[in-house]
Amino acid sequence: MAAQEQYEELARQLNTVNAVKRDLARALPADCPPAAAAVLLALARGGEMRMSRLAELLAVDMSVTSRHVAHVADRGWIERLPDPADKRSRLLRLTAAGAGKLDELSERTAERLAEQLGDWSDAEVGELIRLMTKLRASFGDCRTPARARPLTPGPREAGRPRHSDPEPPTLDPPSPAGDRAAGSPA
Repeated sequence: MAAQEQYEELARQLNTVNAVKRDLARALPADCPPAAAAVLLALARGGEMRMSRLAELLAVDMSVTSRHVAHVADRGWIERLPDPADKRSRLLRLTAAGAGKLDELSERTAERLAEQLGDWSDAEVGELIRLMTKLRASFGDCRTPARARPLTPGPREAGRPRHSDPEPPTLDPPSPAGDRAAGSPA
């Protein structure tokens, strides 16, 4: 097990990852902010779903999810279909245009990473991927509301997600259909 000092340094380094994520978000086109990209990625990975499920995956309130869904729907990147199981509900589905936009976002993100990590060897990039994958696995699915709460919630925070907007996504290619995880992998 690592020493306490190493965990403290790891916490500091993880805080700097937010700066990297902000830089990657600047590579996104103006019409597709990080939250919109997160919606597209969640639908690409999870398939069609209700807005309540999308809000759960993004760990944001329904009102925030509704705003982001409206943004991507207005651009034709998703469609809202009647839910056959409940006619009052709608299912969200990625359109061909949305899949195309997601491909563009993934390409832009990969180009930006290639620019910044151009002096890294393939082995170093592979090692970073391996370690980040292991780190994420150690935390499990931390987007669910039960895990998104502060460590000691007050009465008003109990059961509420911490964030009002999703983290900027890392735009890797969609996982196989069996992977129902969505959002930012880090």
